[in-house]
Order: sequence, then C-alpha cells, then structure tokens
Amino acid sequence: MKLSLQLKLGQQLTMTPQLQQAIRLLQLSTLDLQQEIQEALESNPMLELDETQAESEAAENSQNDAPQELKDVTDDSEQDIEQQTEQSSPETNDDLQDLQNSDWNENEIPDELAVDSSWEDIYINTIPSSSHSSQVSEDSDFESRNSAVESLQDHLSWQLNLTPMSGSDRLIAMSIIDSIDPNGLLTSSISSIHAGLIRELDIEEDEVIAVLHRIQQFDPVGVGYRDLNECLSLQLAHCDPECPGYALAGKIIEGYLPQLATRDYKLIMKRFRIKETELKTALDIILSLNPKPGSEITLSDTPYVIPDVFVSKAKGRWKVELNPDTTPSIRVNPVYAALAGRGNSGSDSAYLKDNLQEARWFLKSLQSRNETLLKVATNIVEHQRGFFDYGDEAMKPLVLHDIAEAVGMHESTISRVTTQKYMHTPRGIFELKYFFSSHVATHEGGECSSTAIRALIKKLVASENPQKPLSDSKITSLLGEQGINIARRTIAKYRESLSISPSNERKRLV
Repeated sequence: MKLSLQLKLGQQLTMTPQLQQAIRLLQLSTLDLQQEIQEALESNPMLELDETQAESEAAENSQNDAPQELKDVTDDSEQDIEQQTEQSSPETNDDLQDLQNSDWNENEIPDELAVDSSWEDIYINTIPSSSHSSQVSEDSDFESRNSAVESLQDHLSWQLNLTPMSGSDRLIAMSIIDSIDPNGLLTSSISSIHAGLIRELDIEEDEVIAVLHRIQQFDPVGVGYRDLNECLSLQLAHCDPECPGYALAGKIIEGYLPQLATRDYKLIMKRFRIKETELKTALDIILSLNPKPGSEITLSDTPYVIPDVFVSKAKGRWKVELNPDTTPSIRVNPVYAALAGRGNSGSDSAYLKDNLQEARWFLKSLQSRNETLLKVATNIVEHQRGFFDYGDEAMKPLVLHDIAEAVGMHESTISRVTTQKYMHTPRGIFELKYFFSSHVATHEGGECSSTAIRALIKKLVASENPQKPLSDSKITSLLGEQGINIARRTIAKYRESLSISPSNERKRLV
C-alpha cells in the first residue's frame, strides 16, 4: 500500500453552537423554554431580568388598559433563522436551510460587542417583574399548592382508624386496603390475602370476607368490590327500597348486565314481562350508580396548558399576538457589559466577553423563535379563517407543506414549531397541530377537511333519534347527499376517534 497526500474540495453543512441553540429553543414547549431561560440566568452573569422595563410597561398597561400591539393575520413576519448541520439526515439538512439568514453569520460578529443590546428595542416581550410575578403566582396557584391530594388508601385508612376493631381484624383490613386500586376494585383474591396473613394470624377465609364486607360500607360506598355486579349491588343497597324500579334494577344487575351492555332491551323486557317505561325507570336507577366508586376520592392532577399565542377579533379582523407571560423579559447587564467593552486583556476580561457573546446570541435566539412562531401562527389563522368564524365544520384541509410554502420554511421546521405550542382562541385552546388535517374529495371536485367531517359526524349523531341511532352506512349516505365522498370504514374510523359508540350501543329508551 502506497501512502500519498491528496487535496480535495467539497461542501458540507455545519452547525455552530449558536445555531444548535436556536434549533433547540425553536422546538421547546412553553414550560421547557421557561426552564431553559432560568438556567441561562443562573449560568450566565451577563443576563438578568429586566425588571425596570417590566414594571413600567405593567404600570402603563394598568393605566391605559390597552393590550400590546397586535399583529394582523395579513402582515408579513420577520426573516427566518439560518440553520446548518454537520453529518445530519437529509430531512434535517433541508430543515436547517430555513435558518439561512445573514444575522447568523458568525464571521460578522464584531470582536468588540456593543454594550447596549438592541433586542429590547425590537422585540416587545414583557411580564411582570420577578417580585410582582411571584406575588401573582402565589395568588393564582394558592389553591393547588395548599390543597392536599388524598389517595383512596389514605381515605380508607382514616376511616379504619375511626372504626372499632380487634387487632387481628385491623391487620386484615390494612391488607385489604393495600390491595384496592384507585378505582376501588379489590385486585387480590380472598384466598391470596388469606395466604399472606396465615403466617401471622390464625384465621379463616370467612374472617377475611367479613372484614371486607365492613370495608365495603366505607365511603365511597361500593369500594372493595370484586366485580361489577357486586359494585352496583352494594350501591343499590343504599338506595331507597321504595323507589320505583328498585326491585327490577336489582334483578337486572344480578343476571342481565351483559344484555344491558349490548342494549338488548327487548330480551330484558321479554324475560321480565315488563313494559318499556318500567325498564326505563329501572335503568335510570342503574345509570345513577358509579361503576368506579374510588374515582370520587382519587383526584388526578389536572394538566394546565399555557397558550403561546392569542387570537382575537377586532373590528372584523382576526388579530394574532404572542403570549407575553410565556417568556420573562431579560436583558444584558449593562454594568458587566461595560466591563467587557473596556478591551482589557486577561482571563477575567475574556470570561466577560465570552459570556457577553453567549448572552447576545441567546437573546437573538429567543427573538427568532418568537418571530418564527408568530409567523406560523399568523399564516394558520389566515388559512383557517372559516374555522374561527363558523367552527369545525368550516375547517379547510391543511398540511405542513402549505404553511411551509407560505412562510418559506421546510416542513420539518413547521412540525417543530407547531408541536406542543398552543393557541388561545374564542373557541377554546388548541394545539397548533389541530389545524392541520387531511382532505376528502367532494362531488364537485373540491376538498373537505377530515376535521370538518368529524364535526359533521358528531352533529349527526347528536341530532339522531336515540331509539333508532344512525349506522355508519346511514351516515355515509347522509354525507354523500351533502356532496362528500367517503367510505363507510372511514366513517367508522372517524367515529371511533371521537369516542362515539356503534349504533347498537347508542340505542336508548324514550
């Protein structure tokens, strides 16, 4: 093998640390972005909260009661960020082309950075100061921080401590409570609970069952049930026996729950020789019972969504603005920046200059992220104006490629921007991806959004006769009369996505 030197020319995409930071901030959710900003404030001494600007603007807003400047859906947004990557996938390479902007040319960064940052003059982004925001946060989050989330086991144990029992029965009760899931179902069999206690206690299975019956009388009634029949029967026993339909409800629970689940009302009426009105009276009692009694005690943590964009209508035109509360107002510390601009040599001066450069790049990345988000949201609102005026039925087909062409970016960039970003509208809060949907052809050669079709299906089912619910085939023919070509299996798929049961399970009694 012969060694030789060769000189080759080639082109490749590279991604600087600043561009990596811009890409990372672009795809972060609101909560992740706030955490990223907090970490930057703690690690970079050049960054600080702009409390002066926040307090002045908060005071101005309180006096004038005027909102921030809104962006009309027809306005043009700022230029995109430049993105470059090294040894990445073809999709990522195409995505990074959306960030090609001269502002991101690292060679154009001056050696001596300016002391005053121009970012605050360009980008309006305010929230109350740290002291004020902490006070508001404490007031608004008082209930969630000071309310204790009690589990079902805690609730049952508290009642057990108030119940007079022998020592052995108390140990059995504790073992039973530990085997109850959050819905109130006893997940362990009586024999397994007995086997686990037989080493410590000389007891029989009947004693375990007796203690279980006592726990089943705890609040909520029906907790510790072993099957659905027992759960409903325990709750029915606490109802008024003189209530009309009480006896019939007990018989149905005892032996006809499968028929009740399949809406086989004719079989039930035939077996008991009753009329439809009598069956309906009994069903009203059964439907008032809770098949998961433990859910009344076990409270799940409610996920709260912070919208990134606000959409409102003013003077007949839809306006789009960024949520100012999602990002703290930060700036470069002028004192430290002045020290870095003196041009002194040494490790301290180099440290200050490096941090100053990173701080300015971080602020620039935040600005570019919000400009890109505003641009994408503005084009979405412009395209889906019918939805904002008339609702889901007026939703137009929209794919990532449509917005990518409108804003001059790659589809993968649009996907990053719209993921975990939420829009507050007069019709509710939606993820930006909600406005993207496929299409179905119409008889006239046009297109209908799948979201609009789901809304039509939901509307048809809501207005159907409960005694004769619409089948998937009937819904297909009704949509066909409106000029929408769609297969029955597609209707079934959309119906399942809306959590709508089949027609045989939607049948009701008058």
